Amino acid sequence: MNKSKAYIEEHKDRFLQELIELLKIPSISADSAYKDDVLKTAEAVKERLAEAGCKLTEICETPGYPVVYGEKIIDKDLPTVLVYGHYDVQPPDPINLWDSPPFEPVIKETEAHPEGAIFARGACDDKGQMYMHVKALEYMVKNDDLPCNVKFMIEGEEEVGSENLGWFIERNHEKLKNDVILISDTGMIAKDTPSITTGLRGLSYVEVEVTGPNRDLHSGLYGGAVANPINVLTKMIASLHDENKHITIPGFYDKVEELSPEERAKMGEAPFSLEKYKKALDLNDVYGEEGYTTNERNSIRPTLDVNGIWGGYIGEGAKTVIPSKAFAKISMRLVPHQDWKEITELFKKHFESIAPSGVTVEVKPHHGGQGYVTPIDGIEYQAASEAYQEVFGKEPIPQRSGGSIPIVSLFEKELKSKTILMGFGLDTDAIHSPNEHFGIWNYLKGIETIPFFYKHFARLKK
Repeated sequence: MNKSKAYIEEHKDRFLQELIELLKIPSISADSAYKDDVLKTAEAVKERLAEAGCKLTEICETPGYPVVYGEKIIDKDLPTVLVYGHYDVQPPDPINLWDSPPFEPVIKETEAHPEGAIFARGACDDKGQMYMHVKALEYMVKNDDLPCNVKFMIEGEEEVGSENLGWFIERNHEKLKNDVILISDTGMIAKDTPSITTGLRGLSYVEVEVTGPNRDLHSGLYGGAVANPINVLTKMIASLHDENKHITIPGFYDKVEELSPEERAKMGEAPFSLEKYKKALDLNDVYGEEGYTTNERNSIRPTLDVNGIWGGYIGEGAKTVIPSKAFAKISMRLVPHQDWKEITELFKKHFESIAPSGVTVEVKPHHGGQGYVTPIDGIEYQAASEAYQEVFGKEPIPQRSGGSIPIVSLFEKELKSKTILMGFGLDTDAIHSPNEHFGIWNYLKGIETIPFFYKHFARLKK
């Protein structure tokens, strides 16, 4: 048994309890009602970093929620690893679909996690994965096994677009100076199939508003005579995809990178069961752009999805109205070379152009970010690969993720260093959904693997 595994085994109950306490705090950044809880979480993370061995810890103010900073500098001539994570979480809605309260963590066995999993909002995204790094630091400091310097930058606004992280980074280049950025906010293919995320999709997020009459109207007196904003909105949304599930916005695909047949064949080597995928989601069949596999659709192809739609009367019983307004929230996941600001403008121009004359349409951009691809021929990737090989006994598979971490491309632009994405969650962990969870095995395995990244990166960087 390696030293880190032995230390983890000795302290695993405490590691779990510390994470559970962190998960109890409802740090929902999207809802201002939880402001005090978000700030409380920042303080808790700062305390845990100090306990783990950081010599300097700070709550760094921004125009929004603060960034928690910590560092352990052992020798300025040695390489520095910058760990990024976030302490904020998604709203837990809809609450009624949770089997247990989202901020009262419970441990339950699942098919994917027979050793048990922690069920709570933020368990996997990203408190559990972020906290692996805190505990990995504790192990390395307590066992005199830290081979290089480490810095932590843990933010509180990732789930709302990291609006103020750029502001913070621009003003703290020297403080954040590093040789590699390490993030665990992604997943792995399976417990017996380690993987490294080498690509992230970009994001454009908008809200649309369709306005018809100046007030809600009686549907009997006015139906058929005025435009119904909900009817109009749903038709406009439906028109954004053609019969092949291809997005119809002019210019949308102009900069989309097409992978070669060889690259697509390599992606196809990753273990994947379509039947298990459908079973996990209770689906009769999959859906998506013609000509692409499920794993291609959710990683290397751009998408457009409605995230919420509302308007009119939705209470109990009947109220026969034609609503004055209808609304929708729409996200577009983008692939490398698609600029999110360009795509947002293309969407706005197109959506407003297809509105019928009986309504007015307003498109309100929210947030977005660029996609990112990590090269697999650098020492950063090599160090991560060798870390997985030591712990899992096999080489990890490089894979592109369908998710977005918009600030990753910003990191490279501002800090001039590469990012490595070492995720330990599974597809079944229900991030952003009711009953989000994180396997105990995965949590502890992450703590075990991370120190090996430091070991190999420090060696290769010499």
